[in-house]
Amino acid sequence: MPTLTRHRWRWAALAVLLAAEAMNLLDATIVQVAGPAIHAELPGPAADIPWFSAAYTLPFAAFLITGGRLGDVLGRARVFKLGVAGFVLASLACAAAPDAGLLIGARAVQGAAAALVIPQTIGLIRALFDGDELAKALGSIGPVMGLSAVTGPLLGGLLTQAVSWRAAFLVNVPLGLAVLLAARLLREDRAATRPRLDLAGTALVVAGAGLLVYPLIDPAGPNWGLLAAGAVLLAVFGFHQRRAAAPLVEPSLFTHRGFPAALAGSLLFFAVMTGLMQVVPMQLQLGMGADVRTAGLTLLPLSAGLAVSSYVAGARLVPKFGSRVMFAGPALLLTGILAALTAGAGAYPWALALCGLGMGTFTVPFFTAALHRVRPAETGSAAGLLNAVQQLGGTLGVAALGGLYLGTGTVAAALGVGAALVVAAAVAVVPLTTREGSGWRSPRPGAAPREISSRRGR
Repeated sequence: MPTLTRHRWRWAALAVLLAAEAMNLLDATIVQVAGPAIHAELPGPAADIPWFSAAYTLPFAAFLITGGRLGDVLGRARVFKLGVAGFVLASLACAAAPDAGLLIGARAVQGAAAALVIPQTIGLIRALFDGDELAKALGSIGPVMGLSAVTGPLLGGLLTQAVSWRAAFLVNVPLGLAVLLAARLLREDRAATRPRLDLAGTALVVAGAGLLVYPLIDPAGPNWGLLAAGAVLLAVFGFHQRRAAAPLVEPSLFTHRGFPAALAGSLLFFAVMTGLMQVVPMQLQLGMGADVRTAGLTLLPLSAGLAVSSYVAGARLVPKFGSRVMFAGPALLLTGILAALTAGAGAYPWALALCGLGMGTFTVPFFTAALHRVRPAETGSAAGLLNAVQQLGGTLGVAALGGLYLGTGTVAAALGVGAALVVAAAVAVVPLTTREGSGWRSPRPGAAPREISSRRGR
């Protein structure tokens, strides 16, 4: 049990954890608006612009589950502090980067450091709180994530316009140092049984994901050989997980089709969501000559729609209608994309507002349905894998839609592919709301979660 002094400062310790989480999540989006301005100052091909975002989210996704395991082994507070320190140093390197290559490399280090920080949050909160306070503390994570999504592109645009794109990275330094100084409030916590690290599985994920993302950003078109190699390595990773003594993910999660459907839906939907937030600022700045502040403000209706619909979905729609309300999300998002595609840039404010409403309406019931049938022992693995796939989807979206825009010189191709991916995402999540076959059913208002049956057992 925590000491009296630790318990007394538990809410301040929660603020430390949430500040670190916001800092890491902001950097996933803050460069999306600033990318063209960075490219204008640092010499290099236009294909570097998607990499300013993808170089962060790719290692973030690939090392996320391993980062959680390191916290189990070494202590979550210790790994949290190491991650924040690495993030601050990488932010300094980003701000001082003299060329695009070094900036991309520093962004990759940032992403890897973020993968050490984010997985520790829930475990450290559980070490500080219990009972009703634990639910309140865990419930604070969602609004922080939403606020980060809203403010990231806007903050990136304003800082770049008012000072420099380098300020978007330097802002992490005082915040990160404050988090490190206040981290003494945290209570050390680690797994009761120290798990082994699956280094082979981690290497397969990193190599496979990298081979999928890298060729998609090439404006000359994807290298199908590299894409095939990446797919093969990820397939090998799947077989490896079934036989590994200490797998990164629980194999029992895949004994019914509901959870794989959730992974497919997450990959596709967040590819569109993140790719759209990359392509629109690129088109405004590179294609229409808008300044970076205008590009950031253009995304404001999307961010506002996302914030409003997330709240309404969680507070009103899901309790009343259950998880089937998630299908309204792709419908709204598709309507917004088609409006932007047919009406042009003049329709962006209200078209992007529709997109934001669709994003929030989908994400809240989606995650509720995806985790509804997961057993308590599988919750950590399931949440970590969903998080990792979400980040990987965002990386693929930036690569694919950004690469299409740069390769064709028109936003129509990127928006068209985005619309097709929205439809595919809606189809992919159908098993989350059907009763036949998989044993997964739509969560009903007031229904208690049931454990998913496993043919493998535990």
